[in-house]
Amino acid sequence: MNKAPLIETANLSRYYQDGKVLALDNVNLKVARGEFLAVKGSSGSGKSTLLHLIGGLDLATSGEVYFEGQIAREVYRRKGFRLNHLGFVFQAFYLWPALNALENVLLPLMESSLSRAKKLQKALEVIALVGLADKAASSVNNLSVGQRQRVAIARALVMDPKLVLADEPTGNLDTKNTENILSLFKTLNKQKGLTIVMVTHEEKALGFCDRWIQLADGRVE
Repeated sequence: MNKAPLIETANLSRYYQDGKVLALDNVNLKVARGEFLAVKGSSGSGKSTLLHLIGGLDLATSGEVYFEGQIAREVYRRKGFRLNHLGFVFQAFYLWPALNALENVLLPLMESSLSRAKKLQKALEVIALVGLADKAASSVNNLSVGQRQRVAIARALVMDPKLVLADEPTGNLDTKNTENILSLFKTLNKQKGLTIVMVTHEEKALGFCDRWIQLADGRVE
């Protein structure tokens, strides 16, 4: 594993409600390239806030996030930067119910300059990678909860990102599907060298990761 950090946070803090609520308090963190990191903690500990700040979905009140040594809030403004370098997986999936699995995975490729044939090829390859080759034409409404999460993971992977940010990806899954998704993340991490930062409350998830940190009241314990 290359230990040079892909992501680094420096004195990262986030206040809400005009400074009355401290969600994240002076967090310093380094995530190595190819690392699978879990962020755990109780509800309200700041886990999702940290993930959102790393991914540029929210802005810090103070401190910085660095992506490959560059100030993230600056490089994230570049056209297509986050789309090409970051993949997001959420507990709620955020799939388009009117589209089938393949069409959902194709969505991030709409802005790509690739030919339609190449887009289809990439989408089909990543759907197969998550074990859904036989479900590509299926409406997401007809998929199981676990299969929907796999579609969401395929969508996050289709642009070949350097970093995947997963916010409680197993939160809506039963025990079997939780283990399947965690195993899939571990396989992607080890075989593709994918860097993953995953927010979780699942103790069993920690056994699949390279390292974990715990947040409490917005601080790393």
